[in-house]
Amino acid sequence: MTRKKPSERDSDKSEDGDDNDKFVPYVPVKERKKQQLLKLGRIVQLTAEASNVGKSSSENEHEEESTEESWGRKFNISLLDQHTELKKIAEAKKISAVEKQLKEEEKILESVAEKKALMGVAELAKGIQYEDPIKTSWTPPRYILAKPQSHHEKIREKHRILTEGDNVPPPLLTFREMKLPKAILAALAKRNIKKPSPIQVQGIPAVLAGRDLIGIAFTGSGKTLVFVLPIIMFSLEQELRLPFVKREGPYGLIICPSRELAKQTHDIIQYYCRHLEEAGMPEIRTVLAIGGVPVNDAIAIIQQGAHIMVATPGRLMDMLDKKLVNLDVCRYLCMDEADRMIDMGFEEDVRTIFSYFKGQRQTLLFSATMPKKIQNFAKSALVKPVTINVGRAGAASMNVTQDVEYVKQEAKVVYLLECLQKTPPPVLIFAEKKQDVDAIHEYLLLKGVEAVAIHGGKDQEERYRSVEAFRNQEKDVLVATDVASKGLDFPDVQHVINYDMPDDIENYVHRIGRTGRSGSKGLATTFINKATEQFVLLDLKHLLIEAKQKVPPFLGELCSETEKYADLGDGCSYCGGLGHRITECPKLEAVQSKQASNIGRRDYLSNTAADY
Repeated sequence: MTRKKPSERDSDKSEDGDDNDKFVPYVPVKERKKQQLLKLGRIVQLTAEASNVGKSSSENEHEEESTEESWGRKFNISLLDQHTELKKIAEAKKISAVEKQLKEEEKILESVAEKKALMGVAELAKGIQYEDPIKTSWTPPRYILAKPQSHHEKIREKHRILTEGDNVPPPLLTFREMKLPKAILAALAKRNIKKPSPIQVQGIPAVLAGRDLIGIAFTGSGKTLVFVLPIIMFSLEQELRLPFVKREGPYGLIICPSRELAKQTHDIIQYYCRHLEEAGMPEIRTVLAIGGVPVNDAIAIIQQGAHIMVATPGRLMDMLDKKLVNLDVCRYLCMDEADRMIDMGFEEDVRTIFSYFKGQRQTLLFSATMPKKIQNFAKSALVKPVTINVGRAGAASMNVTQDVEYVKQEAKVVYLLECLQKTPPPVLIFAEKKQDVDAIHEYLLLKGVEAVAIHGGKDQEERYRSVEAFRNQEKDVLVATDVASKGLDFPDVQHVINYDMPDDIENYVHRIGRTGRSGSKGLATTFINKATEQFVLLDLKHLLIEAKQKVPPFLGELCSETEKYADLGDGCSYCGGLGHRITECPKLEAVQSKQASNIGRRDYLSNTAADY
């Protein structure tokens, strides 16, 4: 073996870059591959490593210490102070989240706010703006006017009446102070109505004074008399001054969303007019214009000259269109369950009806559930309106005990019989679908229960007969869709059963409001199961909490993302549901998708309609 020369060994050292005699450290395979790839320029160093490049070890140590200090215990500050500081930080974050939520809600409300005012086309085109309310000859008693404003405020506070508006007329605690005729007072006494309810205490004086009004009060609180008694008084005054001639009138128009409600309102007006006639006063003629019945009866009364007309939007539009009736002398317009009408798609019809008026009118809007969106929209048609609110808009009546029970879909019909045993008849059963109403009706008849049913698919005469038989207590049970949920008055109903939970919490409030009316107590039983939408259950949960009712455990466990904003106000400003905010409103989503599908709808009645 030949030994290398020193010069050759030096050259070897320079080539290998290391001394063969020294120890070469082991490099793992992954690391070697990484180094090779780095040399080839195939990967880029991680950003975290890049940020640490150039930092000294002391800096890195300091950084670790600072993060540790922010999360760990601070030895120089007491635990109480630390707790207070952390609480402040958490509250600041919460406030910013609340502000963000409110701003988002404002934006949504602005985007859904109606751009078109609820006024006639001609008035909008001419730029007509009525500045002052209609003048009437009615004034409150002098001794009431002499009392200070603080006295009136005390009365409102005692009866929990909230009012908005300028120069609100004083509240009156008796019908005698309202200057109603003796015949009307006698008719009220016959129906056991001795003193006005809170909505009547403030509402009737405001209407008699000629003010435009938005009246919101829970179901069964006596809203009907607030608009019925003043229109009878105004019509009587007109007839005494200058009798109505043939084809003249109506002077007052009342629009209702359902035929049954219109018929009920018409019967109430006739009851008081009959008592006036018996007392020697002139005849006040009332017309009922609703779909499903011949128009001849209405035309016969219009030919004589009508004072008051009660109508549903469809039939009224038809009669106005065919020139069977005109609104030339009409100065009084009332929309009962106004929000439901605007909501149900009658809004364009209502706007068209407004355009038939020939002068200023006194406009009244009434409902148990009226979200802010509808109130703001409706104010565009009103002149210096007075808003009267008895309880929260959309709140359930405190006289109704609400039972919510979990019942499987297939067990519902059988369980109905058990539920009917809770109270003596009459009992109301509500279902969402027509076929469910028919199925329940058939089942009850087979089991020997005296039951009748109504829904939109039935003949109008059959609907009348069913409602009257139930009202006169000839039948024990009425099974119905939401046709019977708005405004209908069955004084003796002690129990309402919801066979299913409606998709809209407002409908639920109207349904259970058929019991516990005029100060009496009532019971409402509601069946829910997995088929019920979660957002409706959340609204129901918060409604039960508000009404101080028992919340079942399966409802109590439910919670939503926006429940943390529950203390911001009265729930969703679009639909009035307490369990969600407008940012999660399913009703708004449904309306927006419907509007999107209706964009550029063609007028099929026009021969030359171009399909743009």
